[in-house]
Amino acid sequence: MARPKSRIWACCLFLCTFLVVLIICVAMLVKRSCPKDGYTKGAVAADSETCSKIGRDILRSGGSAVDGAIAALLCTSVINPQSMGLGGGTIFTVMDGSGYVILCYFFFFKGKVKIINARETVPKMFNSDLMKDCSKTPQWTPVAQWIGVPGELRGYELAHRLYGKLPWANLFQPTIELARWGFPIPPVQARFIPYLTENINCSLCKLYLDKNGNLLKAGDIMKFEKLADTLEIVANQGADAFYTGKIAEALIRDLQNEGAKLTMEDLASYKARVSDAWNVSLGEYQIHLAPPPSGGVLLGLILNIMKGYAPNPESLRGEERALTYHRFVEACKFANGLKKYLRDPQFNSGAVAEEMIEESFADRLRGLISRRTHDAQYYNMTPYLDTIGTTHVSVLDEDGTAVAVTSSINHIFGSKVYSPSTGVILNNQLTDFCGKAEHIVAGEQPPSSMSPTILKSKTKTLAIGASGGSMITTGTALTIMNHLWFGKSLKEATDSPVVFVDSKNELKFEPDFDQSLIEALRSMGHTQTNASNFYNVVNSVEQDSGCISAVSDLRKQGVAAGY
Repeated sequence: MARPKSRIWACCLFLCTFLVVLIICVAMLVKRSCPKDGYTKGAVAADSETCSKIGRDILRSGGSAVDGAIAALLCTSVINPQSMGLGGGTIFTVMDGSGYVILCYFFFFKGKVKIINARETVPKMFNSDLMKDCSKTPQWTPVAQWIGVPGELRGYELAHRLYGKLPWANLFQPTIELARWGFPIPPVQARFIPYLTENINCSLCKLYLDKNGNLLKAGDIMKFEKLADTLEIVANQGADAFYTGKIAEALIRDLQNEGAKLTMEDLASYKARVSDAWNVSLGEYQIHLAPPPSGGVLLGLILNIMKGYAPNPESLRGEERALTYHRFVEACKFANGLKKYLRDPQFNSGAVAEEMIEESFADRLRGLISRRTHDAQYYNMTPYLDTIGTTHVSVLDEDGTAVAVTSSINHIFGSKVYSPSTGVILNNQLTDFCGKAEHIVAGEQPPSSMSPTILKSKTKTLAIGASGGSMITTGTALTIMNHLWFGKSLKEATDSPVVFVDSKNELKFEPDFDQSLIEALRSMGHTQTNASNFYNVVNSVEQDSGCISAVSDLRKQGVAAGY
């Protein structure tokens, strides 16, 4: 009996070897036939061409997808400092060595998807009546009471420790040079500088004045020399220098002079968290989401609701088009009503949030969607604040590792509080509790719309996410639907006009949205309002059978880079 068994094992081994060789050959042939705008090894989609190229160059020099993402984020902190920086927080979704191995006709997926959560936290000392002030703070007024304990660098540190390949300092050098020697202010950053003139005496405003006291504009050379000093110290000494060293002392001194409650103890005790991703099945795809307090759960809910309508390219044709968008808007309204459950699971029960990604939950809500809309009570709505801001980076590397990472200081220029000793602009992330919490506690992370997401099928990997505050969920969901279900390319899906359902369940349309579709939605009872700022920005990278495509959203003048 031994000989027949040995022959069977030998045959199985031969077949497996043959299949592996065949797969490699097919993959090589596929790579050779990639379209001209595609890549075969790796790509980065950030908010700007400069930062995408910096991330790409890190990949090309042997860095991991996480290395490339960190380098691109550091770059974004100077190219688009109104969106993110060391004074904010971040959430990584990482699929390590994403892909699959075929072994004797069985599929084995490599690597789990992990979430690295470095969102800001409530400081130990805070105003106990803070939630009563939610509607009293003008948007462009520097207010230190809303500053959360920054987690950004602790997130980079942990992500690099788990997935990094290049030395830590290498990731900082391109941005140190940009910050120290200067660069022309890009139009996106310049767009928001004039808003700071309402508080021309604040330290952040002075940063944007030339030697004659004139406000800087697009094309003027901008330097962040103090930030360059801080980045250089952190590059050489590690993240501890920011959280426990002289940088921390200088930062806390500056913030307390502005009236902030943060202390050295807050910085020293901050820790980033690691957890497993939450998963939702979308047909052939498995979607990997960041759990609360991120907005990934709401993204999964919306897609689960829409999945039940069996969407396909015909869903955007004829009378079905208006009905499809109506159903999407209704799903977004139910998601708005559930935002109050995106609380930090370390301080609150996550039972409702866990239920929200179940198919039965989506089925129940789908059953409540008719051909007419309803008032706010129907969706269990409570008032909350809409926000804009944030940045997102998507990366795929040569090993097949995928990273989707979103970073934020919350509103444009965050709290508008600037630390002149360190060059750091601070967040106002505690405003994210407004309308979603009556009480907060020290150490708690605020709810977030950030939804860094990775989708995986047997042949495809898609890393995707968005910036735009409250618009993140809408933009990401519509892009995924347009690409996966409605037959659009990744670029077409990203460029497609977006409808946003705001905190009052009113619809805001991009300027080039189809007017006939707007009228059809009005006829179903939806209320339209004008958007003063439309800030939805989706950046994504996809690998399909060996070919990589990357798209940075043109709404923020982004350009992706790969090789």
